[in-house]
Order: sequence, then C-alpha cells, then structure tokens
Amino acid sequence: MSVIYFDYAATTPVCPQAVDAVVEALSHFGNPSSRYPLGREAAQRVKAHREVVAKALGCSPEQVYFTSCGTEGNNWAIRRGVELNRRKGKHIITTALEHAAVLETCRDLERQGYEVTYLKPDRDGHINPQDLAAALRPDTVLVSMMLVNNEVGSLLPVAACVKLVKAYDPAILFHCDAVQGFLKVPFSMSSLGADFVSVSGHKIGAPKGIGALMVKKGVRLTPYLTGGGQENGMRSGTEATAQIAGFAAACQATMAQSDRLSRTAAIKEYTLARLRQAIPEMKVISAGDVPHICAVTLPGYKSEVVVRVLGDAGICISSGSACHKGKPSHVFAALGLPKPWLDGTLRLSFSPASTQAEADQLVSALQQAADSLFTTLS
Repeated sequence: MSVIYFDYAATTPVCPQAVDAVVEALSHFGNPSSRYPLGREAAQRVKAHREVVAKALGCSPEQVYFTSCGTEGNNWAIRRGVELNRRKGKHIITTALEHAAVLETCRDLERQGYEVTYLKPDRDGHINPQDLAAALRPDTVLVSMMLVNNEVGSLLPVAACVKLVKAYDPAILFHCDAVQGFLKVPFSMSSLGADFVSVSGHKIGAPKGIGALMVKKGVRLTPYLTGGGQENGMRSGTEATAQIAGFAAACQATMAQSDRLSRTAAIKEYTLARLRQAIPEMKVISAGDVPHICAVTLPGYKSEVVVRVLGDAGICISSGSACHKGKPSHVFAALGLPKPWLDGTLRLSFSPASTQAEADQLVSALQQAADSLFTTLS
C-alpha cells in the first residue's frame, strides 16, 4: 500500500542528497579528534559541514554547536542559561505553546526552586509582546519563545520580543526554539537577535539524531556534556560525522529549492479550500501563518479514531505533536477551544513535494471517515 504523507511537521523523508552524504561519510571512518591524516581529514569534513549549516542559519561557523536533536539544544540553552544568570534571580518566562522539550525543562526547573511565567496565547495561537513586557521582572533570568508553533503554525514575534527584553535588561538571556521555522520561514541569528537558537535536522530532510544550537557571540554558555572536549570544548563526545554530513547536505538541498515556500503554501491553501467545500462540518482552527502547517477539527469526532482510520487507508496525519505520544495537546487546550473541538483536532503539515492529487485523496478519505464514523455514532 502506498503512503500519502501529510505529517511533515513530525518528521520528513531523508532526502537523496543526505542519504548519499551519510553513506559517503560512513566510508571515511576516521575520528575527527585523531591526529593522523585519517583523523585530520574527518575533522576537515566536519568543519566544511559546519560552514554549510552556519550559512543556512545566517551565522558564523564558530557559533554552531552540533547536538543530537532540538530537545538537547533546548535543554542545553535553558538549563545552562539560567545557571549563567543564577546570581540575578530565578524567574523564567516562556509560553504555554512551547514544545514539551521546553515546557518539561521549565517544570523541572520549577521543582528546583525557579518560578516560571507561562504566557497565554490568543485564540489564533499568537503571543502579545505586551504580555511579555508585563511579565518581566528584575529577577527574570531567561525568556524562551519558539519561532513557529508546531501544532497550529502560528508565527511568534521573537525578534520584537528580543528587542523588548533587551531594552528592559540586556542581561536577560533569550532562547528561541526554531525547530519548525528552520528553512521554512526566513530568519537568521542576526534578524532574531536571540542569544540561543536551537534547530533539528530531521525536519528538513536530514537523518534523525542531529541538530544544532547557535550561541550569540559574547555569550559565555558553559558545556552541557563534559569529557574529551569536542565541539570546541562545549559538547564532548565523538562527533556524529555521518549525521553531520547528512545535515549539511539536507541544508544545501533545501536552500537550492528557491520556490519551496510558495509551493508549500499553495498546496496548503488548496487543501484547506477543498476541505471547506467537501466537509462543511470541519472547522479550521488555524490556517497557519507559515507555509507548512495548519490545524482543523471535526467537532464531535475523536481525532485519534480519525487518525487511525486514515492510517489504515495509508494516509498519515496527526492529532497534534508527534512528541505527545497520544496525550492530549496542551497547545490546542491553551487556545481555549470548546471540548467538542478539542476532541476532534487534526494537524496537517505539508512540503514542496505534496501534490494536489494527494490532497484530493486526503479530502476524500477524511470525508469517508467522517461519514463512516457519523453512521457508527448514530
């Protein structure tokens, strides 16, 4: 059975260029920390890959530290960030929309004596910068705000909020989880102005198990993993040379698609228009500010049942973040949706490779699922 995939916010297929880069890297098995030619060659390859990733992020290679994933980058920035400012206070500000990697880290810090303010979104998943301004305090040490919400596709005002925070107190550190925004919306380290930016490779066609944390020049972040002193002493552990190679190749392949954002936005708009026409009872929770994510709901239906029915038909969508593992979405709950809407939430996410034919099959399958489930419920 062929698979029709509309869950690109969860993960993406590994692109052919990344596969080739990984295979080639595996044949060059030298340890980049070794001093003989085989090791020095591996180190040069990692250096070249870092330069590619830095270009994609709009920063210098010295600012890029490879991680295993976005979760590690988020943990590193937040945990070490509050340590860096420990003499200033114990107040953290984040949003109720954040990925679990940020929210669970903040909750863990709360158990250690920190106080966390969770900014509430509006009905469309947006954060008002003035709410952030009102939450700032003399003992605020760190703000963490995602760039793009992974479930409703809202674009958060990170750059404006960074300016606001730094105007209040330049010592407050600002972290941005840009996992869903990386190469999906235009941004750079300088345009955001954040002290820390975390991204993940598997959202852009790289293998799972590789990401990066960018650190603003002048910020003295301390190591997260200690040991042999890799990553310029900031993250010890033998470099994942194959994953790094795949990450760089995926960055290059993605950047080469100059029309990727317009193509993705067009297929999302087409899909939403078809859904509105074919399934009048379906409601759009958020059309999304970004090209690749939107959220809808079938009030009165159970989203996990709809997801399973479509999955059995070879169509992949989700009821929220894949990282929730079936738990109710805190993001949809934070929007204040009525319970029937919450029960029926569905996230659709797209790529430049998504087609109208696939969208038509998705709409048809959803229509059949709704009719079938309505009959069953009746």
